[in-house]
Amino acid sequence: MDFAGLTGATSVMYDKYSGRSRRFAFVTMKTIEDANAVIEKLNDTEIGGRKIKVNITEKPLQGMDRAVTQAEDSQFVESPYKVYVGNLAKTVTNELLKDFFSEKGNVLGAKVQRTPGTSKSSGFGFVSFSSEEEVEAAIEALNNAVLEGQKIRVNKA
Repeated sequence: MDFAGLTGATSVMYDKYSGRSRRFAFVTMKTIEDANAVIEKLNDTEIGGRKIKVNITEKPLQGMDRAVTQAEDSQFVESPYKVYVGNLAKTVTNELLKDFFSEKGNVLGAKVQRTPGTSKSSGFGFVSFSSEEEVEAAIEALNNAVLEGQKIRVNKA
């Protein structure tokens, strides 16, 4: 297939011991528009009798992005009064999480966990408070609340 946006960087992934294909590859496109066009054209089509899945991967963080992420995480204030927040939408940021929980108490810090080395959310995070009462109030009021279109789980960390 000929796609004008292909930069030439195509990498089929092979098992280092057997030398056999691991059944996936990475293709680099020039623009997001080109990538979306390829996804639309090829996702769920067949190659060699196998249905393929085509999607955009989360790119690894580079120098400055990694420094920003580490700086954000270092601003998280630990406390013995902390809740775990699960089922977070991919769009939830540290700031959004902090703002959402601030209605229920004095939030010392909020942190969305990320897949190591990327900016991709792991789908959970932590919020620390200044008292046990605030933890209880947050769990009572916000467990099963909807944040960014998803029902979140809130319990003691």
